[in-house]
Amino acid sequence: MKLTKFFIAQLEREASSSRLALQRVPEEHNDWKPHEKSMPLGYLASLVATMPAWIVSMVKRDELDLTSAEAAKFKPLDWRKRDELLAALDAAVEEAREALRNTTDEHLLTPWRFMVGEHIVSENPREVMISDAVFSHLAHHRGQLTVYLRLNQASVPALYGPSADEGQAA
Repeated sequence: MKLTKFFIAQLEREASSSRLALQRVPEEHNDWKPHEKSMPLGYLASLVATMPAWIVSMVKRDELDLTSAEAAKFKPLDWRKRDELLAALDAAVEEAREALRNTTDEHLLTPWRFMVGEHIVSENPREVMISDAVFSHLAHHRGQLTVYLRLNQASVPALYGPSADEGQAA
């Protein structure tokens, strides 16, 4: 299977799971966090909604420097209504899907760097960065989001199997 097709299929699966979680994010709790060291709910939900668009940078650019003007577009969405989160997810997925459709497997095997100023945080082939820094990272933050949902008395969707709120195994 081609990498591009593999990643598009994974993108669709991840988008579906993210949508299920984002549909349950309570409104008017954006500043809530379970611990002083935790990120606020609004920021976390925005991150889950927009992370798929990181693929675009990994396909179209050779690096991302967090101190650059380019990095400013990765600022979290300041949302108030859940529909804004879902629209952001749809836009991020479409951008990522388009970037993957318009690249090649050969290009995905070339290096991509994540930097902070002159410091290289990581450098790997694009396909590794997409797999690790987008999809695995997204699953991690979506898992955090489900804990935040539970702590805010919102139901938790069955994402990778049954949840206590739906789809319990017999």
